[in-house]
Amino acid sequence: MKEKVLVAGATGYLGWYVVSELKKRNYWVRILIRRESQKKMFDGVGVDEFFVAQITEPETIKGIADGIDWVFTSVGITRQKDGLTYLDVDYQGNMNLLAEAENAKVTWFSYVSVLGAENLPQLKIIQAKEKFVQAAQRAKIPSGIIRPSGFYGDLKEVLEMAKSKKVYLLGSGEYKINPISGKDLAVVCVDSMKERLPEICVGGPKVYSYNEIGQMAFDALGVTGKIVHLPVWLKNVTVFLMRTFTSSTFYGPYEFFLNAMLLDGVTDQYGTELLEDFYREEANRSICQPD
Repeated sequence: MKEKVLVAGATGYLGWYVVSELKKRNYWVRILIRRESQKKMFDGVGVDEFFVAQITEPETIKGIADGIDWVFTSVGITRQKDGLTYLDVDYQGNMNLLAEAENAKVTWFSYVSVLGAENLPQLKIIQAKEKFVQAAQRAKIPSGIIRPSGFYGDLKEVLEMAKSKKVYLLGSGEYKINPISGKDLAVVCVDSMKERLPEICVGGPKVYSYNEIGQMAFDALGVTGKIVHLPVWLKNVTVFLMRTFTSSTFYGPYEFFLNAMLLDGVTDQYGTELLEDFYREEANRSICQPD
């Protein structure tokens, strides 16, 4: 009998790849979506069942884990504009899902947090994610935490900056990271569920400095650009202004990126896909798209 997997966060950057990887391995897959219109994102993937609900509204997800063996969730706020906070989604939304998983007595619950959370305890996004990590580790069912160093998708911001022929970095730009592609990370996520790993730190196959990433962005676009190194104190001013005049879900991703740029984010290396290839593909895609 096929093992059955529930995927929450399936419409996000990583979630779609996880669904695809599970179907490649012949698992039965149910996915949580918020709207019927999101079904078309999975045309050709072979999803077995859709469950339309809001993870932040517990009454709508009743029974979502019934008959399920494993639950995988990468649910978290990116840039939603519905007034919800990190505690509403990253913590409480996943708590609602965990409660359903416990009721259904699933055999494994997998959650994606971030690498190096202990270095950024002041960030609201980290506080919400790690509060859920602690709850999952105390749950009645076994769980696994996946900690990626960073996604290629997140580093598209650097490619966007490079289009203006300038990339702005905080400090020297010599801090290092080995980010990972969604496709490679999905393989690790499925393997970690299968192997019942309680926690795994995951990076991509190659380590880059932020200066190298900036130059790769210029190279992918075929432009000669300049990397501008900004003083570190500017981070605090920028974050203060964003916290004063915008919501936490708006400034949160920028605050995280600014802080991460001043830390090394290097961990165990997995996968084969390179960031420079990702940048070239994205650059070619933007060129081919009509105005």
